[in-house]
Amino acid sequence: MIDYKGYTGVFEFDPTIDCFHGRVVGLQDVVTFEGRSVEELRHEMEESIEDYLQLCAEAGKEPERSYRGEFLVRTTPEVHRAVATAAEAAGMSLNAWVETTITTIVAERRSVSPKTSPTGSATRGRKRSTRTSRS
Repeated sequence: MIDYKGYTGVFEFDPTIDCFHGRVVGLQDVVTFEGRSVEELRHEMEESIEDYLQLCAEAGKEPERSYRGEFLVRTTPEVHRAVATAAEAAGMSLNAWVETTITTIVAERRSVSPKTSPTGSATRGRKRSTRTSRS
């Protein structure tokens, strides 16, 4: 994953074109980018987001934000009870307990997973591809 200005890009290596290809997640608009190295990929994602923001400004449209910061979780009554009980025992609201638990797990996973690419490999440069449209 790559983060830039509150947007998150995910990517993978495509051996058929010997290049990384990525997209910004969490948007209805489509923003893509590509590069042959992680450094180039990061730069091209930043350029793609800047292009997207510029296009939105020119169209008089508010750019989409990836996430609002809230989501609904559906679960079984048993899990709901167990989580509510754990939160109360910790002296926390249910929301605070869930947020703390999720934050802890995400931090643990980020500390052990590669921060550059899913494959851990990198190659050299290719021209950026930026596409913005409504899905």
